[in-house]
Amino acid sequence: MSYSLTTLWYERHRYMPGVLAVGFSALLIALQCGLLLGLFSITSIPVDHTRAHIWAGAPETLSVDLGRPMPESYLLRVASQQGIEKAEIYLQGFAYWGKPKGGSELCVVIGSRLEEDSLGAVKELTPELRARLTEPGAIIVDESDLGRLGIKGIGDVAEITGQRVRVVGLVKGLRSLAGPYVFASVATARPLLRLLAEQTTYILARCKNKVDAPEIVEKLRTYPNMTAFTRDDFSLRTRMHWLTKTKAGIALGCAAALGLLVGAIVTSQTLYAATVASLREYAVLQALGIPRWRMALSVLAQSFWVGIIGIGVAVPVVILLTEGAEIVKAPLQLPSWLLASAVAVTMTMAMLSGLAALRSLRLVEPATLLR
Repeated sequence: MSYSLTTLWYERHRYMPGVLAVGFSALLIALQCGLLLGLFSITSIPVDHTRAHIWAGAPETLSVDLGRPMPESYLLRVASQQGIEKAEIYLQGFAYWGKPKGGSELCVVIGSRLEEDSLGAVKELTPELRARLTEPGAIIVDESDLGRLGIKGIGDVAEITGQRVRVVGLVKGLRSLAGPYVFASVATARPLLRLLAEQTTYILARCKNKVDAPEIVEKLRTYPNMTAFTRDDFSLRTRMHWLTKTKAGIALGCAAALGLLVGAIVTSQTLYAATVASLREYAVLQALGIPRWRMALSVLAQSFWVGIIGIGVAVPVVILLTEGAEIVKAPLQLPSWLLASAVAVTMTMAMLSGLAALRSLRLVEPATLLR
């Protein structure tokens, strides 16, 4: 280890490209995955910001925004299950928002109960906002979507699927990836989504004991024409659908993989070139009786330290950029497990690059000292 560190220090101009490549890879992997996680956490907002333990919907529901109409009578199936404390209907679907000055925008209409213990009303809807939504045609949107919807604020009117609506309040932090969220009461949302009086999109339930939710879900799945998920499972299912079945998720995933590949290639070639440049030194070691496997361990130790130094440079930059993203409200999440995973992947890449660089040791021969 000490010999490897000494070599790195005195030959730092040779190894600096490898250190920078490792640092850039760690930076790119952490930020790309953090952005990926942040973006797709937006898609599961209707699930994560509500109080329901169980979501029941139509069969083969891939994500929360792809729910289909089902009979409201299924509410009895859910409410009759042992361990269920409360159940209610929940409406959600896509609709077209008609801008006051012309044009349209795809939006996501959400209709929920507005009582104090409502399961479907997002946590950002205060009692005052829920009271305002009891007015016919009243809606609430996120303040960041005002420009997108062509309105200025509270009191403005617009049309959704030909129905007149009026903005009665604003919320923060509920920006959507597919289309602006439009929050309304069940009575207001039903005609906007063109649902019949006996139809709903989801049935939400709260258990007396949250740990019983998986067992109740398994019982609900035995019913025909209906499926069910726990809140955590439905949230993950929604995010994975957007990650693996949409172009945005595939593009971001490929970008992170590309950063890892570029870093691996540059690091491998840097270590290979540095080893080739030190062939005479390795030839001296072999002439002194040092076995080839000890020299191989030295190269691997160098790749280890290149990885450590590169990560040491990248981590503070990642943390600073994450804090900057919070200031500008960018959808970047960097939990500790994600940062640790990025470090582990980067170190694995550095060590594999070291293994690839070992091929240069085949050129080491004491006879090279006579040339």
